[in-house]
Amino acid sequence: MPRSSTFAEQRLPLQQHDFLLPVLPSANGPFTFLNPTRLAFTRKPSGSSTDQPQVTGHSDYGDHDEPAEDVGFKWTSRNNRKGRHQIEFTPAKDEKTARYSVPRPTSSPQEVLKNALKMFTDYPVWDISWLVAYIFVWGSIIWIINAFFVWLPLPQPGSEFPNEIYAGGGITAFIGATIFEVGSILLILEAVNENQEGCWGWAVEELFEDSKPHWRLSPSDDACTHHHGNRRNLVGKYSTKASSAGNEVKNGTANGEAADSKTTTGKRSWVWFPTWKDLRQHYFYELGFLACLCQLFGASIFWISGFTALPGIYNHLKGASLNGAYWAPQIIGGSGFIISGLLFMLETQDKWYKPAFGVLGWHIGFWNCVGGIGFTMCPAFGLDTASWAVYESGLATFWGSWAFMIASVLQLYESLQKHPVDLKSDMNTKKDGQIHDTEAS
Repeated sequence: MPRSSTFAEQRLPLQQHDFLLPVLPSANGPFTFLNPTRLAFTRKPSGSSTDQPQVTGHSDYGDHDEPAEDVGFKWTSRNNRKGRHQIEFTPAKDEKTARYSVPRPTSSPQEVLKNALKMFTDYPVWDISWLVAYIFVWGSIIWIINAFFVWLPLPQPGSEFPNEIYAGGGITAFIGATIFEVGSILLILEAVNENQEGCWGWAVEELFEDSKPHWRLSPSDDACTHHHGNRRNLVGKYSTKASSAGNEVKNGTANGEAADSKTTTGKRSWVWFPTWKDLRQHYFYELGFLACLCQLFGASIFWISGFTALPGIYNHLKGASLNGAYWAPQIIGGSGFIISGLLFMLETQDKWYKPAFGVLGWHIGFWNCVGGIGFTMCPAFGLDTASWAVYESGLATFWGSWAFMIASVLQLYESLQKHPVDLKSDMNTKKDGQIHDTEAS
């Protein structure tokens, strides 16, 4: 059996939730020799409330206005790493017969606008996924400023001020490379502190309408066991609220079930360094971890060129020393960024050759890859001292920095949307009030 179609027993996601049934044939990934990157779950069919999770908590949605015939949970390695809990639903043909109600899809204009506004108002510094994105945003801003210092005087000589390229360009290069290095270290920490058990992250309430049971799903902090649930410190223990969620009475219907059918104990603390056993048996086969590792490798080598770009160092480099200490680290580091972006893209794909245009994480990887190409072309042109090559070198840093900026902003948006809601892939369109089945893409 291919490695991509099965999980190690202790790493099967959400196995502690008896009300969720994994659709095991759906476990897959883009490469058969690596770990699965996705697994679909269906809810256990039952009319009894004792088979359902009954937790309540803070809700990010005000309206539950989408009637659903069926609801499933989609686990992906990227979502799990980022602390996201994705559900998919099949719209109900008739609201009166709907078994569930769910928040409107997160791709709707209202939800997109709401989450975009959160980028300016919410600063969850305890969430490493948000912190990584926020750091890369500022790193990209610094590199855009650097590109203006280095490239703008070439097409617009009148804009140059004394020592703009050497001082302004050199100092911003060092700051930008350092910020990218810090963000890459946090990216690795995020990867090795993934939630091994998976996380449901939703509250379910049983309601009665015309004496018929009806289940309403809403985002819940109390049902989440990801590391970002701990708001007291960045590297604290995992939240255990979901295993001790209380009971509640809703619309006259009492329930006595906790969030998990099987409580979890002995959750590990924050991990700074994974064990060699974990690396050998799991992380070296984990596509997201490999992408983060390539990012860290590229950023670490690239930082050398950021250091040698400082005034007082760069001015004394010539010939082979300039190529070896300044340009070569950029080529190697930029290549690491390209590979990392490609791996992040592949992690979101069903097949290695099939782009996932509908997945936000794919676009983040794509723009990171474009940024890496720009940061690799810059030193490739820089090795040539011709005027046209100098111009193209600075220009590559300019558009490469903007590509990194796009990727970072998208990643910041992603980090704030912890409960994505989507239509099931085989139920895409609604026309003339009817649901039309389409083949799964």
